[in-house]
Amino acid sequence: MAKRTTPIPIAPLYRILRKAGATRVSEEAKREFVDVIVSVAEKLAERAIELAKHAGRKTVQEEDIRAARKDVLK
Repeated sequence: MAKRTTPIPIAPLYRILRKAGATRVSEEAKREFVDVIVSVAEKLAERAIELAKHAGRKTVQEEDIRAARKDVLK
């Protein structure tokens, strides 16, 4: 099986799973976890950009990320 590249390295996210208490994690579960995290991050980024534009800014600021988190992670 060819090695699949991901936009976020698997190892740091695997450490999150381990820190949360997982003693063993399959390779498929690691890849799925990365896919989920990337999906959430993309939605968060899109919402933050919308909020910055709505405020008349091109620069995404901390407040946009915080507000987007409230919207996306309800």
